[in-house]
Amino acid sequence: MTDTATTAPPVSAGAAGAGRRSARGLPWALLSRIGAAVLGGYAFCWGFIALAHSGLYALGMPFHDGEHLSAILGVLLYLVVFLWTFAARRTGVTWAVLLAGGGVMTGAAALIQRALLG
Repeated sequence: MTDTATTAPPVSAGAAGAGRRSARGLPWALLSRIGAAVLGGYAFCWGFIALAHSGLYALGMPFHDGEHLSAILGVLLYLVVFLWTFAARRTGVTWAVLLAGGGVMTGAAALIQRALLG
């Protein structure tokens, strides 16, 4: 008597090996995405807050009002950037956008601050 319900279909060696390779690479991809969300998001929001704060002050808003408004908007932006990092298809692009964007905004804020002082 043969019990066909307990026999599993044969699995090719290529399919089993491919599954193991993708599972092994998953933690690094996930860690990179988490790093991009936390660290890259922080750098991007730092640049945004610096640019918004110096820009609002240059436009005539009182210092502490501009500081608080830019910080509030920065927290909201951090949430958006954090979620976008996990929704994006390519982690490398998110790293590039966040770090380059944060750097450019920080540089622009430094130029505005230099113009205000000089």
